Amino acid sequence: MNYRPLFAALALATAASHVSLAGAATNVAGVTFDDTASVAGQPLVLNGAGVRTRLLFKVYAMGVYVAQRTQDPGGLQNQPGSKRIRIVTLRDLSAEQFVEALVEGLKKNHGPEALAALEPAIGAFRKAMLEIKDAPTNTEVLIESWNGATRLTVAGKRRGEDISDERFFPALLRIWIGDIPADAELKQNLLGKAS
Repeated sequence: MNYRPLFAALALATAASHVSLAGAATNVAGVTFDDTASVAGQPLVLNGAGVRTRLLFKVYAMGVYVAQRTQDPGGLQNQPGSKRIRIVTLRDLSAEQFVEALVEGLKKNHGPEALAALEPAIGAFRKAMLEIKDAPTNTEVLIESWNGATRLTVAGKRRGEDISDERFFPALLRIWIGDIPADAELKQNLLGKAS
């Protein structure tokens, strides 16, 4: 009996199973980002993931989840439906450091008028973040949006009230994928343009 066709079929099946498993998650600096997620019952896909570095130090790993992948920054920011930003710290951070870096990123990517309009949302977000005091290594921060509201969850615990300003989540995304991103390489990774 000729076993070659059987072995070839088994080898093909094994290779196919490895391909499907490889697409199930992305590893960034030791942090696993599942290829799919769900926010408010809406299935999402990982648009991209990368590492935020500052002065050669790895600060956090980050992934962005949306309903449909896109490499266009505007399309990503303004995509309708639920969205998720997932951040996992790679070093000990204080909540104040984290918040100040976010506010700095907002200032770089918004004019004075837009910032003034966002001030109540920024204040609410800042207050919720500062309540946690510290974000030690491996702290998970989820920033999720659905029906125009933004929710903050840190280490599995909801923080503050949902922020109802529908402009706030896209404004936060501009920190990383705007014209003056916090980290140019991270921007490319989040847009799925990594080489």
